[in-house]
Amino acid sequence: MPAWLGAFLFPFALFLAVTLPGDPAALQWLAGMGLALLLPVSLARRSPLAALVVVLVGSVAVLFAVPDQIYGRILAAIMLVVTDVLAGNVAAVRSRRVAIPVVIAVAVLQGSVAVALGFLDDVPTMLTVVSLAAVTAGVLGDSIGQRRRYATVQREQAEARAVQAERLRIARELHDMVAHSIAVIAVQAGVGRRVIDTQPAEARNALANIEDTSRDTAAALRRMLGTLRRTDAGSGPAPRDPAPGLADLDDLVARSAQAGVRVRLRRHGDPVPLPPDIDLSAFRIVQEAVTNVIRHAGTDDCDVDIRQDAGTLTIEVADDGQGPAAGAGNGLTGMRERVSLLGGEFDAGARPDGGFRVAARIPLPGAA
Repeated sequence: MPAWLGAFLFPFALFLAVTLPGDPAALQWLAGMGLALLLPVSLARRSPLAALVVVLVGSVAVLFAVPDQIYGRILAAIMLVVTDVLAGNVAAVRSRRVAIPVVIAVAVLQGSVAVALGFLDDVPTMLTVVSLAAVTAGVLGDSIGQRRRYATVQREQAEARAVQAERLRIARELHDMVAHSIAVIAVQAGVGRRVIDTQPAEARNALANIEDTSRDTAAALRRMLGTLRRTDAGSGPAPRDPAPGLADLDDLVARSAQAGVRVRLRRHGDPVPLPPDIDLSAFRIVQEAVTNVIRHAGTDDCDVDIRQDAGTLTIEVADDGQGPAAGAGNGLTGMRERVSLLGGEFDAGARPDGGFRVAARIPLPGAA
């Protein structure tokens, strides 16, 4: 409402400004003109086309109502610039189907008023100047509008890529976390089923391991879902438990032993603190590689070597089993993606003397 009220008062304020007594160059006249031109600014932000119409109609009415030729010429020059700026504003925020007719209409109206009031004797030159000014304003406005729309599209595409990247990250986290737990549970369930009649104590131990693994996995899933909902208005603060890292490999070794695979973990070099993203990715790579050993290798042991030296983290997981079957899931692809995102090198394949080997080399930043 205030925007429309200001636009309604614009022609009256403009008329009062140009009819003030005194020299046309007087400060009071200029101040009055400036205040009058500020009235439709708010409407120009909300409705550019309506503001342009109001300013055009009001300025034309005032031009024909001002008897003084000097005042009329100065006012005409000012309003020519103002209406061209407003026409450019329309071209910046509206489609060309709307902007082109608006620019043409502004040029025609400005030329007609100039001819009717007889401000210049050279009519062709005057019409050319008026037309070029309107067209230039329209072209500049259209260019600004295109840049804004391009920036909006780029921002939307960047947001879409960020969402997709986050979905892929969550998918990798879920796969790495759940696949290992399910593999352990499956092995323990098989052990329990086979020995439940002959070795009840061993069966109870397997069931206890299944219970512990299930509870830990459910808790991890709840934490991840809580993190995904942390932006919900009524969900409350989400738990911010630390992400796993290489320091948690001992627990991974223990769980793998429960699943029937003995992991020989060896650490080499100076175990300096790692950035969180590298620490998490390194843990997930080891976890996925060991999970593949449990599920596909058909062996009861494997070797895990972690080396930190010369600004490089090297991970190697090797076994003497049969290796993963062809097309055995997304584990190797996920490991390769993690290493690639960190600018490292990844290699996985059969060993010459039998078994399977997974190796990753991840460069470490100087700050680490």
